[in-house]
Amino acid sequence: MKTELTGRSLVADVVLQDGGDAFHGVNPASGENLEPAYVGIDPASVEAIAEQAQAAFVEYRSKSGAEKAAFLRAIADNIEAVVDDLVERMPAETGLPEPRVRGESARTMGQLRLFASLVEEGEWVDARIETAIPDRQPLPKPDVRSMLQPLGPVVVFCASNFPLAFSVAGGDTAAALASGCPVIVKAHHAHPGTAEIVGQAIVAAVKSCGMPAGVFSLVYGSGRTVGTALVQQPLIRAVGFTGSRAGGTSLMKVASQRPVPIPVYAEMSSINPVIILPGKLAASGEDIAKGLAGSVTLGVGQFCTNPGLVLLPSGEAADAFAKALCEALAGAEGCLLNSGIKSAYQNALAARAEIQGDGVEVLHANPGDGADAGCKVGSALYKLSADAYLSNPVWAEEAFGPSTTLVTYESEDDLIHIVHGLEGQLTGTIHGTDGDIEAAAEAISVLEQRVGRIIYGGFPTGVEVCHSMVHGGPYPSTSDGRSTSVGTMAIQRFTRAFCYQSAPESSLPAELQDTNPQGIQRLVNGASTADPIS
Repeated sequence: MKTELTGRSLVADVVLQDGGDAFHGVNPASGENLEPAYVGIDPASVEAIAEQAQAAFVEYRSKSGAEKAAFLRAIADNIEAVVDDLVERMPAETGLPEPRVRGESARTMGQLRLFASLVEEGEWVDARIETAIPDRQPLPKPDVRSMLQPLGPVVVFCASNFPLAFSVAGGDTAAALASGCPVIVKAHHAHPGTAEIVGQAIVAAVKSCGMPAGVFSLVYGSGRTVGTALVQQPLIRAVGFTGSRAGGTSLMKVASQRPVPIPVYAEMSSINPVIILPGKLAASGEDIAKGLAGSVTLGVGQFCTNPGLVLLPSGEAADAFAKALCEALAGAEGCLLNSGIKSAYQNALAARAEIQGDGVEVLHANPGDGADAGCKVGSALYKLSADAYLSNPVWAEEAFGPSTTLVTYESEDDLIHIVHGLEGQLTGTIHGTDGDIEAAAEAISVLEQRVGRIIYGGFPTGVEVCHSMVHGGPYPSTSDGRSTSVGTMAIQRFTRAFCYQSAPESSLPAELQDTNPQGIQRLVNGASTADPIS
């Protein structure tokens, strides 16, 4: 059955106050308003929504791993049932093609099912037990047991560039629900219909699985008013965000100024440096250029892992590489997600166009035409000397779109100096022979301190959703480089360590009971075991 869009927030059992003028999703290719109109909530409604989420938390936090797993799988199944609806709506709101919709839907469902398996198995809680030694001298040893427990209601802000995998039922939501936290999702204004289709799928799962109504809410409204009110609400315990540095740092400031500050897990800007070492450049430069062009233009450059900086040794091989990459990028065009992203991309290219002087070459730049062209833009490629790159901070800023900058260095010392000056990044990539990698050990060691993930011989776009993935990095790529927004380690962001001392067996959660009814692996008196405590 086709999803009927209502244009309203999805909040159970709360009477919402409308928050002013309605808005529409907009087709980025044509500028056409899409029906229905969406009505944002008044910030005054946030308190009641948060109270409902807190009431749900009291019940939901006690659900077993099997119950939460069934809920997450039901959400995935419901999304699978409406993929055709998403194929119809999402391209109209975003300009993304059908294969991207189906691929991102599959990733979203895969994330939910991966977390379902994690919580069903149960060992993620990191159960630790130290049994008592009453006759220990000079002081008795108490019985001490600890595990991870959910924080409470979480606010998730949808991403503009991933309408599914980092939005309503995306990684933040999946991780929070898996941990035992209710989720309030703030929809993105650029794809409201897509958000509602997924939101209705989650609401249906809440009902079919008998979960408390407030375990999930989807709200529409201004980020500056509704979004700020959500982060300020005292019952909210954490925030997940994927977007611009300005948006992320604004939320961090709001959260830090609360009477009780809360963590904001914000994924923000990154230029994802690619280092091409001399032996590999000489042997495979043309092939790397072709692969790099595909990575730069993937999704019209609107990936957080878009390679925006390429470092390579100067000389004839670098010149040939630049020529090959320019040829591969010259005809690349595409439609950006919305007019705001187009404007930011054009401003970034305009700032680069104003920089002239020795060592600066504009090899190709197509920022797109005026408003009549919708959100269509072309690619951009710049080639700089190391001195030119280091002399102007604009080159180290993200140009969110199909753009990249080549920087040639003269020596390994130059390379190390450039890498030392990088801000925190999500990824770093190395192309090199075994000999190259050995010779560049110091530069690679420095790079490890600047990124959350190093890719050898590939390209940064494309993030495998798996248990071991780290999609995060030092600030400002993320607000907290100790976490990840992809993979099952993300569950730890929405938990806190909690300890029971000398507690009776009846007061302990199943994970810490002597009998170990779930049969999970635990750290008992310093040894990993699944055996019950005799």
